[in-house]
Order: sequence, then C-alpha cells, then structure tokens
Amino acid sequence: MKTLWIGAVAAFAILMALPGSLRAQSAQALPIPSVDSAIDFPNEHEMPDPNLTYKIVFDIGKAADKVDDVNPGLTVISRYFNTLAKGGVPADHRKFVVVFHQGGTEIALNNAAYKTLKDGHDNPNIPLLHSMKQAGIDFRVCGQGVISRKIDVATINPEIQVDQWAMTTITTLQLRGYVRVAMN
Repeated sequence: MKTLWIGAVAAFAILMALPGSLRAQSAQALPIPSVDSAIDFPNEHEMPDPNLTYKIVFDIGKAADKVDDVNPGLTVISRYFNTLAKGGVPADHRKFVVVFHQGGTEIALNNAAYKTLKDGHDNPNIPLLHSMKQAGIDFRVCGQGVISRKIDVATINPEIQVDQWAMTTITTLQLRGYVRVAMN
C-alpha cells in the first residue's frame, strides 16, 4: 500500500511539473482522438480565435507515397481541426471541407475497391476519414476524376460526397467565403 501511495505522489508530481498548456492538452478530449493538436510553446503568437469562423476548403490531389500510409494531408487537417478545438473555437465555427481529386481520388474508395486497385492492401485512410467525418468535417471527391479513372460510383466511401468537378466545388466554396489550402 505504501508503494502504491508513493507511486501516486510521484505521478502527481511529474504531472504538476509539466507546463500548464501541456497538461490541459493531454487532459482535454479532442474531436479527432487519434491525432494530436499542435503543441503549445512559450510566448506563442497568433492563436486560434474563438470569435472567428474558420471556413476552409482543403485540396488533396495526391495519394500517399506508400500504399499502406494514411495520406499526410488528412493528418495535418486533423491536427489543425484539433488545434482549433483546443484553442476554444466552437464546433459550429470549424467548417472544413476536404476535396479529393486527381491522384487523391483513390483515398475516397471503399475498402473493397481500394484492395482491388492496390493488390490486396486495405485503405489505410478509412479509420481517420470516419473520425474526421464524426467530428464534423465534410468530404467531396471530384466526379470528373471518378469518370476519368473509370471508378464505379458505388465503390466510393459512403461518407464522401461525389461532386461534379473539384474545380467547381473549390471555386464555389471560395466564393462563399472559404479559404483554399492546397495539401500537396
């Protein structure tokens, strides 16, 4: 019992030695649990503003370099989404749309179609896509890319909307006040 008490005191002391922002970061539940937020550091500037609405359309036109890797753009988008949440930006002020086109179109495939395309490899993006969708991120895939790659629309992940053309989606969202961020 004495050993357990000493261990608890030691753990508490270590936790208290961490900077306050790091303690808060580890204690706070993030909307996308599998990805961290940005790490705080002393005297940082330009923090998330809870009074702003972050309307962003992310443009992913490239697949991951390795067939079993999650697209790095999805990880960055998730980290930013979590950073805004950690910074106090309300959920209804985080309006993210991710548009897949060109080589990024394959990210939108369901697992069976991805396995057929990638010699039996599972689509590594599906778990993160699902978590992102649950957190409120919207996904679109370019219909022109689907047509040009001869992809059956029925093989698109049901959490991803097929739009006419990435060009139309991106420009329409920009005209509605979204900022475009190219991920690769």
